[in-house]
Amino acid sequence: MRRPLTHGDDEERATDVVELAQGTVEYRLQHRGRATVIVFYGGHMRAGLALGEDVFADADCSVLVPSRPGYGRTPVSTGRSATGFADVTAALCGRLGIAKVAAVVGVSGGGPTAVAMAARHPEIVERLILQSAVGPLPWPDRRTRLGAQVIFGPVRERATWALVRALLVRAPDTALRLLLRELTTLPAAEVVAGLRPEDRARLTALFSRMRSGHGFVNDLRDLKAGPGPRLPLADVTQPSLVIASRRDGAVPFTHAQALAAGLEHAELLESSANSHFIWFGDDWPTVATQIRGFLSADPASAS
Repeated sequence: MRRPLTHGDDEERATDVVELAQGTVEYRLQHRGRATVIVFYGGHMRAGLALGEDVFADADCSVLVPSRPGYGRTPVSTGRSATGFADVTAALCGRLGIAKVAAVVGVSGGGPTAVAMAARHPEIVERLILQSAVGPLPWPDRRTRLGAQVIFGPVRERATWALVRALLVRAPDTALRLLLRELTTLPAAEVVAGLRPEDRARLTALFSRMRSGHGFVNDLRDLKAGPGPRLPLADVTQPSLVIASRRDGAVPFTHAQALAAGLEHAELLESSANSHFIWFGDDWPTVATQIRGFLSADPASAS
């Protein structure tokens, strides 16, 4: 059941599978310190992939990453909605003996699940961190939705990602420009040219390992009318840190603003990153320092 364990954001990591009353869940649990952080990744990501987790390792936090419904080895039937999978993850914590988590982190399309878990399980969650996250506004637009259903639907997604991998090998710069085109408000060529060699290599490796499974179409279905009233922002009482870039072409900065306005104890941290990927921005070290400070602060001080 276990996959080979490797290191670095650009490599596949070991995962396990557990059978819960609500269904099968794939997850990765990396033990470090006593505090644990749960990370809900967004589209095309699963538990075996990692992005920006260095900040939690540096804070000596253990990391729990479940594959959301339809991704990896978690079937789409396991907690199909954001609220449903929040409850599944609470049950997973119980199975793993995790009574408290220092923070639940929602990345991109994983944002609604993180918000739901903070709202529905405050006895477990001490803080909420949202990174380039989908908020209470309609998302995505109709053109993007229809195109994604065709390209990343369960029937075609395998062929789509095989083509992506082939292009990344044969013409990596061209591939990165195509992949980043919808993820930035800037010209994609400018964003690619501005990447440091090590970040270009990490991003290329990450894209080459992505898959959509049944998960991405399920995400689009769940958010069809926009998270809106289904996103229980008013029920989140924990301190929250919302991080986003105005140059994000995938999830507009207005989502971050709406999240910060709707959460009772929220701080909005603007990244200067050139795309959806805040972890590759020049100011990521500064952002990471603020995340570590947020994790070490007393959560009771926000109430």
